[in-house]
Amino acid sequence: MTTRQKTLNPKNPIFSKIVSALWLLFIGGFVAFIFYIYAVSINFLNLFGELPNLRSLENPKSELASELFSSDNELLGKYFRENRSPVDYEDLSDNLVNALIATEDIRFEDHAGIDPQSMVRVAAGILTGQSKGGGSTLTQQVAKNLFDTRGDELNDGILSDVPGLRMLILKTKEWIMAVKLERSYTKREILTMYLNTVHFGSNAYGIKVAAKTFFNKKPDDLNVEESAVLVGLLKAPTYYSPKMSPENSKRRRNTVLAQMVKYDKLSQEEFDKLKDQDIKLDYRVESHNVGLAPYFRTEASKFLLQWCRENGYDLYADGLKIYTTIDSRMQQYAEQAVAEHMKDRQKAFFEHWKGRNPWVDQNMREIEGFAEQAIKRTDRYRRLKARFGDDQDSINYYLNKKIPMTIFTWDGDKEVEMSPMDSLKHYKKFLQTGFMAMEPQTGHIKAWVGGINYKHFKYDHVKQGARQPGSTFKPFLYTTAIENGYYPCYEVLDTKTCIPLADGNMWCPNNADNKFSGEKYTLRKALAESVNSISAFLMNKLGPEAVAQTARRMGITTTLDETPALALGTSDVTLYDMVGAYGTFVNGGTWVQPSYITRIEDKHGNVIAEFVPKTIEALSEQTAYMMVHMLKATAEPGGTAYYGLRYRNGLKNEMGAKTGTTQNYSDAWFMGITPDLVCGTWVGGEDRSIHFRSMALGQGGKLAMPIYGSFMQKVYKDKSLDVSKDPFPKPSAPLSVELDCNKYNQGVQIDSTQKDEFLNLPTEIDLDAEI
Repeated sequence: MTTRQKTLNPKNPIFSKIVSALWLLFIGGFVAFIFYIYAVSINFLNLFGELPNLRSLENPKSELASELFSSDNELLGKYFRENRSPVDYEDLSDNLVNALIATEDIRFEDHAGIDPQSMVRVAAGILTGQSKGGGSTLTQQVAKNLFDTRGDELNDGILSDVPGLRMLILKTKEWIMAVKLERSYTKREILTMYLNTVHFGSNAYGIKVAAKTFFNKKPDDLNVEESAVLVGLLKAPTYYSPKMSPENSKRRRNTVLAQMVKYDKLSQEEFDKLKDQDIKLDYRVESHNVGLAPYFRTEASKFLLQWCRENGYDLYADGLKIYTTIDSRMQQYAEQAVAEHMKDRQKAFFEHWKGRNPWVDQNMREIEGFAEQAIKRTDRYRRLKARFGDDQDSINYYLNKKIPMTIFTWDGDKEVEMSPMDSLKHYKKFLQTGFMAMEPQTGHIKAWVGGINYKHFKYDHVKQGARQPGSTFKPFLYTTAIENGYYPCYEVLDTKTCIPLADGNMWCPNNADNKFSGEKYTLRKALAESVNSISAFLMNKLGPEAVAQTARRMGITTTLDETPALALGTSDVTLYDMVGAYGTFVNGGTWVQPSYITRIEDKHGNVIAEFVPKTIEALSEQTAYMMVHMLKATAEPGGTAYYGLRYRNGLKNEMGAKTGTTQNYSDAWFMGITPDLVCGTWVGGEDRSIHFRSMALGQGGKLAMPIYGSFMQKVYKDKSLDVSKDPFPKPSAPLSVELDCNKYNQGVQIDSTQKDEFLNLPTEIDLDAEI
């Protein structure tokens, strides 16, 4: 017997000592390992850094996008830093679950958070230099994703900076948290957590967003090859992106499919059919620039951010569900109506100004240096100014240097080489618009279009922008008249009226055709035909202070210049305020603040806020109804909206309206009312100096009203909306005045002060007609 054989003989005392020593070493190592795990779990002497407690595990901090819903429960958009929306296990397709388990963790159902076989494989790979994949289970990856153990400095302890120890400590924490996760959650919940937290690239966090981004599907609708593509992305979202690297993605997809075959999740026959197929994408990255109602979403975010600050929420991370008043169908019809009309009018505008720049003064002469002054208000100019200081030549060089850029056209975005100066000129030539529709009884805003293209024109023309309303402001004047004893059939002569101004001059507005007929006009007919002389008469009788007070009472919040010209709408207002104010007429005299959010829920579905709009009894019911009656005349024969609404758009039901056009046709307005909807439209250039040169092209009835007409056509055609064509409801009590002007005697007296005081006064100020 050799010496080696003698030593290994179990009866040899030396062998017994070796075995005992090995056992002691093993037991000591095991005890040390247990103590190490325990020490890490309690952060012994702050050597290792804190671990999340069980309560944190039950409420993992993963950023969730807050979602904005329409009144008909359609998703309008999201607010996020990481675009993530959670799903439940029931929302996942079997294809997706099978692909994930086959590729990432085939023993997922059998282990308790840590897979010993995988760890042995990894250890062997390290020793032999032949690594065959990672050892992290899905549960460990959930721990890493949820708690960011490898990037959170709060997890660092004293030993974290010791070379070689940091990764060991981090892996140990992942093991500990994985075991805790397994104890706290079911396997289905852990798998769902994983798919809700991983990043798929293309700004898609979580499977719900990824499925929509790459395939425009819900997770439970993904087929086997689509599921394999998304699971394959997890290895390297950029390298295996089906959009940027389709060949890499295809190879990775086939690897996932092969894993499914290996573990009996897919047949060989089906794999052979799929492996050569190209990936079919329906790709669209979610962003704030696309989707329904982008201008509205931006405006809503301003309110929501303030509310979140005041109530301790994070709009971009807390997964709030915000329910709005917007109707997705009406919003779509509004955006369609705007696009159809504005594309057509922009073509006419380009032809109208062909060979000339459209920025002109009151005499229609091009404004010298317009673009040069405008570009100084841009961020690009400010950056160049900061870089070059007073070196204007260098600034001008870069402003006029052609660079690649994407520009807006009505035929789609276009890739061009263009200088920043030429780009500014290009964009300044576009007409802009704003449109808003509101339910007058509730104040609920149903549609909001703030401009022609949010991606390229961020400025909102519904609430952010204020412009002169022209004759759409006249109903506030006529309302004041009704409240002061005038009535719809009251007659006034169409003659020149001049009003003394504080500076000693006279204000003498012309009519649209620069003529005065000398005929009698009832107030109803005068409003319908937008006769300026009658407005001047009323303003002289009532005073601008009273008119301004009426407008403010009805919801106008912008500053109003209390001068006689206020009668013709010379003070800036917002479309948002105007629609709310006109709603007062339809709602029996009660102003309801235009509103757009009804309630907010937290990520668990608990209602945390509800909103009720503010109301004010602004007018008597009789005054409101008389104004509705007067506004109806605008859509009747002789009214400025009659032909457009009744013939061009075929709208035959009862409605009220008012057109408005400001001086030099800078602003075109239209306001339309029905019992169910109050709508407002504005069209004009970004700058007041950009406009058509003729009334035929620039008036409200031609430039703004068609958007309303097209919108209402689409709304009435959609029977699911249940928007009625009923007449306006009658007031609850009988009116104190007769509305049928034909029943009055023909000999009604005309106010004599017109003849004595205002007929022959000279015109010191001659404003262009505003209708």
